[in-house]
Amino acid sequence: MMEGSLSKWTNVMKGWQYRWFVLDENAGLLSYYTSKEKMTRGVRRGCVRLRAAVIGIDDEDDSTFTITVDHKTFHFQARDGSERERWVRALEDTITRHGRRERWSRCVPAPAHRHGDLERRISEADAYLQIMIELVNKLNIRVSELTEPHEKSRAQVILDHANAMLDNIKHSIVLLQIAKNTVNPVNGVYQGPTNPSQAHIKEDLSLRVELGAECRELPTPTLPLSPMTPLEHIDAPRQAMSLLVPDTSYSSSEGEDDFYDADEEPASQTDPGPSASRTCGAEGAPDPDSSPVDLPRTRDGEIDYDGNTIVSSLSSLYEDDSDSDLGSMENHGSVVTHLLSQVKIGMDLTKVVLPTFILERRSLLEMYADSFAHPDQFVKIVDQPTPRERMVQVVRWYLSSYHAGRKSQVAKKPYNPILGEVFRCHWDLDGVEPPSNGDKQEVGDGPVPWCTPDQLSFVAEQVSHHPPISAFYAEHVNKRIQFEAWVWTKSKFLGLSIGVHNIGKGTVTLLDLGEEYTLTFPNGYGRSILTVPWIELGGSVVIECVQTGHRAHVEFLTKPFYGGKKHRVTCEVFAGDKKPYYTAQGEWNTRMDGRWTESGRTEVVFDVSTMRTRRKRVAPVGRQAAHESRRVWRHVTAALRAADTDAATAAKRRLEQAQRDAAKRRLDADEPWLTQLFSPKSEEGWEYNTPLKQRLEANKGSPQRKPENAETR
Repeated sequence: MMEGSLSKWTNVMKGWQYRWFVLDENAGLLSYYTSKEKMTRGVRRGCVRLRAAVIGIDDEDDSTFTITVDHKTFHFQARDGSERERWVRALEDTITRHGRRERWSRCVPAPAHRHGDLERRISEADAYLQIMIELVNKLNIRVSELTEPHEKSRAQVILDHANAMLDNIKHSIVLLQIAKNTVNPVNGVYQGPTNPSQAHIKEDLSLRVELGAECRELPTPTLPLSPMTPLEHIDAPRQAMSLLVPDTSYSSSEGEDDFYDADEEPASQTDPGPSASRTCGAEGAPDPDSSPVDLPRTRDGEIDYDGNTIVSSLSSLYEDDSDSDLGSMENHGSVVTHLLSQVKIGMDLTKVVLPTFILERRSLLEMYADSFAHPDQFVKIVDQPTPRERMVQVVRWYLSSYHAGRKSQVAKKPYNPILGEVFRCHWDLDGVEPPSNGDKQEVGDGPVPWCTPDQLSFVAEQVSHHPPISAFYAEHVNKRIQFEAWVWTKSKFLGLSIGVHNIGKGTVTLLDLGEEYTLTFPNGYGRSILTVPWIELGGSVVIECVQTGHRAHVEFLTKPFYGGKKHRVTCEVFAGDKKPYYTAQGEWNTRMDGRWTESGRTEVVFDVSTMRTRRKRVAPVGRQAAHESRRVWRHVTAALRAADTDAATAAKRRLEQAQRDAAKRRLDADEPWLTQLFSPKSEEGWEYNTPLKQRLEANKGSPQRKPENAETR
């Protein structure tokens, strides 16, 4: 038992109410009372059934947490972060224990000694399995901490054998469980006492819990034992206690717990079927089937997995913005639940494998390029006449850049870029006609040598794998403006959501004016991961220019559960004073309105409904280098577009296994990884090797040079 005071949100009072809570770990029940005195008298106000429940926390509030079960979400508030941590850990342990008990104890105990012995041995095997899992996890941490290559290589062999043995034990326990169910199957569900002498227990207890009304716990009935009492009779009181747990969570006042977040409805635990269940394997594990994955034929030909033939129609897969639904989270509910059962609140998700059916058909590097989906907003920064107007234009471009990164209403995860992966693209600007091939003047260098000085070009590279750091760069030659940034993500499991912390910095440089605008990035949250996930941004962002002394404070506001709107953003722009000279507010994915405080003039910062998203121009897949994004992920993309989850999973595993093999070869040869386009800065972060500023200074007065590979593009 664990007990203590918490506050609980009630819709009757529209606020937090003090309650005394009691956690019964054996029964898997969290009961609450209006006071500790009412608890001693047994007057229960309500209860939350913890079997198959999901705990959730708010990454920006260290005292609140939620429990979602029985199609309801209960909200609780502790005094501080340490008290919340204590309750969350106890609740997680209880949920895990009852989940394991449900998985391994679905059959009615048989009177035959042979069946009882088998069940006892399965329980022992499961207990030893849990111990072994913990030991292998510790071994994995120990191996990762080794620095001497030879010692680490020897330890890795031991770890590989331990993982193989662990998999064999898991498989054996599953076979034992199947054998037990075969001996005495009752549809895998406990139906109550089968002995006539125990039949009265269920009848007597059935009236003791009245849902929707305050109830008084009655003393637990006991059975007289004799020296000849069978073992299954001894367990009867414990079985009787389990019957005290109601069929659903409830409260004394239906309105009190009638709070529902429409975006947090729990998923129905449906069987995903054999196809979906295969997506839960270890990330990058060697594919047992080495034969090529069968992908759909096209009119242009057939996909060749040896890389010699690339279908030109693959490029159209990226230009198609339609959202092919590989199955919602609800349809894959048990897959996701099984996956999330392996993690705890606050755990880093860097090495946790998410199912293939939630992938987005493009690399994270390509998603970063969507920051320039409105290239005119970016280059307009140079055209503003005053420092104030230039800062406001930087804010306008920055805030309008996030909506284009979402290809659909359903949040999906882009591919994790592999080490050395590169993505290039460029955009045409409004009012600038693309030149014909004969009149085309190419820049000859930079991120996209074959684009013109009037086009905005972009390049990104995955420069590190641990941590996963992406570096990217953009420039417009004629406008003398460039942008470089580096960012890496750290994911955290929050129960009903996933928090992604973006760590990094970007810099907008106006070459002719000598101004640099540095900026940071908000955090991202994948909400309602058990049903239909959606994206939310949260956190503080600072944009500042050291040369002019101007700075902007931007707040991405997450939606509070007791009211408010989604996707809210507020912004204040200062020029060294305490009072802002410009303010803005609205939603980052729809519209924001601004106001100049001194004059009172208002304006639309941006309106998504009236803004044209420019499509990026990318070289055809067949003409890309082997390490460029769309060519790297072409097989996974084609399979996802064809809604073939198995093919996508197999292609993804092969690609990641090849990366692991290459990393092992470099380790054995003591060869460091060398980046292609970016280099680490002396103080912090990464920088593009040949930015526009450097090239202009080095090539003053020299003619434009045509790249050797321009014709092939």
